[in-house]
Amino acid sequence: MKQRIITGVIAAAIFIPFVIYGGAPFALVVCALAIVGFYEILKMKGISIVSIPGLLGLLALLILVIPETWSAEVVQLVGYESKLMIVYGIAALLLIYIVLVKNKMTFDEIGFILLGVFYVGLGFHYFIEARIIGLEFIVFALLVVWTTDSGAYFVGRKLGKHKLWPEISPKKTVEGFVGGIVIAVLFAIVMQLIYPITDSYLKLIVVTIIASMVGQMGDLVESAIKRHYGVKDSGTILPGHGGILDRFDSLLFVVPLLHFLHVFA
Repeated sequence: MKQRIITGVIAAAIFIPFVIYGGAPFALVVCALAIVGFYEILKMKGISIVSIPGLLGLLALLILVIPETWSAEVVQLVGYESKLMIVYGIAALLLIYIVLVKNKMTFDEIGFILLGVFYVGLGFHYFIEARIIGLEFIVFALLVVWTTDSGAYFVGRKLGKHKLWPEISPKKTVEGFVGGIVIAVLFAIVMQLIYPITDSYLKLIVVTIIASMVGQMGDLVESAIKRHYGVKDSGTILPGHGGILDRFDSLLFVVPLLHFLHVFA
């Protein structure tokens, strides 16, 4: 626990100034996080990021991650109608690669790479977009995720009796799941009192409940992936916490959700 706290404090001290400053520095940091996250997920499958499929996947990832203003320039330079068309072209190259190596790389592995590209790439992309819209929105997203995580941990540890999903994450409980939602709502209301982000408390509470639930499901998704591939943590870059995906798994679900709910508007 001591190492976990120390790592968390140091990581926050480094990361939060970039969140506050925003702009290109923040976007570049998030791109770096996405690259590490993509490396971690490929490693679970035993695929090297420096292989031809890995590098093509990395290129597709970066095209998805970069802000819309940057990607517009990339699309204009290449001449395609949208960056998704570029990603589709990369997907086609990956499929052609299966033929060139005579099935030494399988369709399943290519599918894993492409799903990893969208899973990691779009999650971090909307992280950048949220900051572009406004600091308060990214603070709200982080607040919901962090308070949900902390609330679920402490409530589950104190009151947890009923297992939530033991096949996926044996330590998580129903009480912790509900406790995380309640704590997130309380902190969201406090934030609304200090720095309003919406004109309706009802909307705030409903969105927070949904985001908290989805964030916890995002955590379970990553747990399911790790359990399937027999790894304890996605990486070791954050001592006491694991890898980048271990820390950002909930945000990869929450931030796109908030975008599609038009909270960031």
